[in-house]
Amino acid sequence: MRPKLTDVAKKAGVSPTTVSRVINQYGYIGEATKKKVFAAMKALNYQPNSLARSLHGKKTQLIGVIFPSISNPFFGELVDKIENKLFASGYKTILCNSADNKEKERNYLKMLMANQVDGIIAGTHNLGIEEYDRVGLPILSFDRPLSDNIPIVSSDNYKGGVLATQELYQAGARRIYFLGGSKTSNKPTDKRRIGYQKTMERIHLEPHFMDLPFTQSPNLKAVSINQLLSEEKIDGIFCSDDLTALLVIQQAKKLHIDVPNQLKVVGYDGTAFIQEYHPELSTIVQPIDDIASLLVELLYQRIEHPDEPLKNQYNLPVKLLRNQSTLAF
Repeated sequence: MRPKLTDVAKKAGVSPTTVSRVINQYGYIGEATKKKVFAAMKALNYQPNSLARSLHGKKTQLIGVIFPSISNPFFGELVDKIENKLFASGYKTILCNSADNKEKERNYLKMLMANQVDGIIAGTHNLGIEEYDRVGLPILSFDRPLSDNIPIVSSDNYKGGVLATQELYQAGARRIYFLGGSKTSNKPTDKRRIGYQKTMERIHLEPHFMDLPFTQSPNLKAVSINQLLSEEKIDGIFCSDDLTALLVIQQAKKLHIDVPNQLKVVGYDGTAFIQEYHPELSTIVQPIDDIASLLVELLYQRIEHPDEPLKNQYNLPVKLLRNQSTLAF
């Protein structure tokens, strides 16, 4: 049975009020009394109630983190770094896996509010959730417009689109496709597509697009990619994420299309997993550690100084990592 505050008081030989004051650091308590209370808490493995602390005006030291899926290498690495940085700053993380389910995300948001978390970092793919306007908590967003009042941290998606397209062109590709999610309004990742399109126009080449929704299964994406490579004459592909780029290389191999001599491929994200296990892939590398640091730093500013204004958008630089998928032999 989980120990109660009254159990701690009995074991320490003090009143429940004294235990509460020690936990919430309220009023003067002698060091000898504190030591007795902490010793009793340790002996009973008693954990203070975070919600109860919040009712006393104390921070819960809890942060809600909402992301689509940590099975994706990019989100998995980013969440890992966010959690480590929060822990180093004295915060615990409540991780919510929202997937592509708006109702699931709404329920998680309500849960985080009910638990009185000190703040939220969200990298959700579900747009149009009006509850974000009414949460009343410090919130930071990664790559998604959640509300006009919520700052967004991104990498430079437009520059990434430009770098990827330039790499394909300089490697000799002329019929270059963009593979990624369908165009939606006011989403930072759309700028990868825009960077590609503007660069194609600048070098006087016709842009070509193939929509592959983020939530579509790898098997269905593979079928679409196989059909595209079978029916169209393509010598360059820029994918809006690395996993799609790996599917392109996989399907090209099945169709006996030589990468990179016949088809050049550039991905996007450049996680440690991709660099270690698929070093053949040329990709645009997002500064994941810097993104995590900035999200945590800005959230901390919002928690400590809620009236201090922040910018609406923060962009961090990206870089091209050139590998075998664009280097012809």
